Amino acid sequence: MAGRRGALIVLEGVDRAGKSTQGRRLVEALRADGHCADLLRFPERTTEIGRLISSYLVKEKNLEDHAVHLLFSANRWEHVPSMREKLRQGITLVVDRYAFSGVAFTSAKDLSPEEAAERGNFGNERYENSSFQEKVLQSFYHLMKDKTLNWKTMDASKSIEDLHREIKTIAEETMQEVQNKPLGELWK
Repeated sequence: MAGRRGALIVLEGVDRAGKSTQGRRLVEALRADGHCADLLRFPERTTEIGRLISSYLVKEKNLEDHAVHLLFSANRWEHVPSMREKLRQGITLVVDRYAFSGVAFTSAKDLSPEEAAERGNFGNERYENSSFQEKVLQSFYHLMKDKTLNWKTMDASKSIEDLHREIKTIAEETMQEVQNKPLGELWK
C-alpha cells in the first residue's frame, strides 16, 4: 500500500446540474466499497472567507467583481494544505466545484448591461438565471479544449442512478490510474 494516494475527482458544471447529488452518492458508494473518500464543496462556506462569499451569493452583500474572484480563489487556497494531506494519505477527494468554476463563472461575467440588470431577478442566488448559466456553459466548453486535462463529459439529463453509475466507473478508473503516481500541483 505504500505510495498509494487518493484521486482528486472534480465535478464541474452549471448550477442545478446535479453535482452535489452525484458528489454525495459517489462518496457513499466509494466508502461502501471500502475506499477512503471525502466530499468537499466550493465555495466552502464555513470559513470567514466562505461566509463572505455566501452573503454575496445570496445577495446580502454587493462586492466588486474582481474582489469576488479573489475571494473564491482564496477560499480554494485556504483548503489546499488539507487537500494535499488527505490525498497523500490515500483519501480520494470528490470535489463539488473547484478552480474551473472560478474561471468559467468569472469569464461569463462579461455581460451586456441589460443582462446584468436582469441577473438579480432570477433564482435564489446571484448567478442562477438561464442567460448567465448559458455563458458559464460556453466557458466550460472552452476550458475543455485543453487536452492536458482529463475532462470527462456527462449527460446530466440522465436518471440520477444512470449518471451515478457512469461517474462511479470513471472515478474508479481514475483512482486506479493515479494510485502510484506522485501528487502533482493542484490546478490553480
